[in-house]
Amino acid sequence: MTQVTGLSGNEIFCLAKKNMRPGEIVVGNSVNSMGFFGSIGAGVGNILGGEIAQITSVIHDGRAHAFSRMVREAIQHDADGVAGVTSELRSLRGKTEFLFVGSAVHVPGNTKALFTSAGDAQELYCHMDAGYQPLQHVFGNVAYSMGIGGNILGSLKTMVRGEIREFSDIFNVTRHVALERLVKQAKASGANSVVGIRTTIEKWMGVHEMLMTGTAAFNSDLPQWASLNPVTSDMTGEELWSMTSLGFAPVKLLMSTSIYSLGLIGGFLATVKSIKKGEISDLTTLIHDARVNAVDRLKREASEIGADEVIGVKTYIAEIGNGLVEFMAIGTAVKKISGMTVKTSALPVQAIIRDRDTWIDGEFGVSLDRQSA
Repeated sequence: MTQVTGLSGNEIFCLAKKNMRPGEIVVGNSVNSMGFFGSIGAGVGNILGGEIAQITSVIHDGRAHAFSRMVREAIQHDADGVAGVTSELRSLRGKTEFLFVGSAVHVPGNTKALFTSAGDAQELYCHMDAGYQPLQHVFGNVAYSMGIGGNILGSLKTMVRGEIREFSDIFNVTRHVALERLVKQAKASGANSVVGIRTTIEKWMGVHEMLMTGTAAFNSDLPQWASLNPVTSDMTGEELWSMTSLGFAPVKLLMSTSIYSLGLIGGFLATVKSIKKGEISDLTTLIHDARVNAVDRLKREASEIGADEVIGVKTYIAEIGNGLVEFMAIGTAVKKISGMTVKTSALPVQAIIRDRDTWIDGEFGVSLDRQSA
């Protein structure tokens, strides 16, 4: 019977270079409800602020069930692995569907346990060529709220210009909780690294959920301490391969958030100045201070863990209401380690070229992309 795979031509080429071939699309889902008691628990957590454990648990369990079903379907297809695993969260008339989709991979003569990879087959090629053998798609999540109490305290402090440490602490703690849960899951699979970490933050049931996904992997060239404390990286597959070829290994994914307020007086002055053409110095200074504060935290943490550099630093800034601005910095701390090397001298272009979507219009993609190549 004809095979149907979600892997592209470039991905199939990359698999062939590693003596693997594509298999069927595999799917796992779970439709859940918070339930009456869960909603009460979530409401209490919302008042107190911080993590809403009830919601975190429901979302995690829903994803775990859906993921297990996808794996079972892959086993039914005699797969040796699943590549390009993606997860979605969909609302269906007040209920939530947790969905996992991937493509089965076959490895002739394989005797190892089935692996799952959060990266697509192109990224999988880069990971394997850099020595990171995939074990399991892993994820860590946390649902959180600043809470009514936090909002009251923050509202009072927004009258004064500067960082709102209570809010900064909530955001920093919750982001690191998600990372810690991701690492814990990786350790349970016998991994000494988590590569290709991707972070998303979205609203669900009136709170925010932070989700981190990645591929738990094992690299025999990493130091022994990595087995006890797996390294973490949000570098792309190409970046990881390039840094490995230079003798570097990731140490830890670093994150830092600063929540700043312009203050009541500063906000009024900025509004008045915006009427005239020119620089709004109050806002310039505020954003500069927030940026410096967040980046300084990255530097301090990198120094504490003995990293040589923090690379691929990405910065994000957003208004979060009540005159508050969130500034976030995220990057991977790396260290030069003897013995780190790649298997081939250069990546094939098929591992680098990103595939274009060809269905682009309408809710379900109802017209073809006719742009010239």
